[in-house]
Amino acid sequence: MVETVLIIDDDINLLQALTSRLERAGYKVRTAATKTELDQVNLPNVEHILLDLKFGETNGLELIEPLQRRFKPENLVVLTGYASIATSVAAIKAGATDYLAKPIQTAVLLNSLTPESELMPLPSAQPMTPAQLEWEHIQRVMHEHQGNISATARALGMHRRTLQRKLSKYSPIKN
Repeated sequence: MVETVLIIDDDINLLQALTSRLERAGYKVRTAATKTELDQVNLPNVEHILLDLKFGETNGLELIEPLQRRFKPENLVVLTGYASIATSVAAIKAGATDYLAKPIQTAVLLNSLTPESELMPLPSAQPMTPAQLEWEHIQRVMHEHQGNISATARALGMHRRTLQRKLSKYSPIKN
């Protein structure tokens, strides 16, 4: 049986990346990038939910309990680019089964969706390379500026063309 994952995140690039990773791992994936899309999701079985902590103007913590009641998933994993101990505790208390910081490696994500008896060995805890850190920082700032290249370049203190060249290169983040 193919398990279904519902990804709830307003970052379209992340939705696409997570969708392709999970589909390669054999999951059926549905996504919701807005509250309206989430309200329109009509699935009989959702085994797993990946929920962004900051979903548009909504605090993802407020969505945990309603999502648990509506879909009754095995796992509800909160994803955030701004991890903190306080929000991780609040997420678990609200009913989340896991709390993971973005960027997330595929193996870590798959382990959070896998029963303990089937856990895969995690990759070694190697720090991210400078190129990976730079890429993630650029993506975060670009998201904050709604994808506006000029505004992102100004915020990063670099020339717009330099930013465009960096973005045109392949992402250094390993899947």
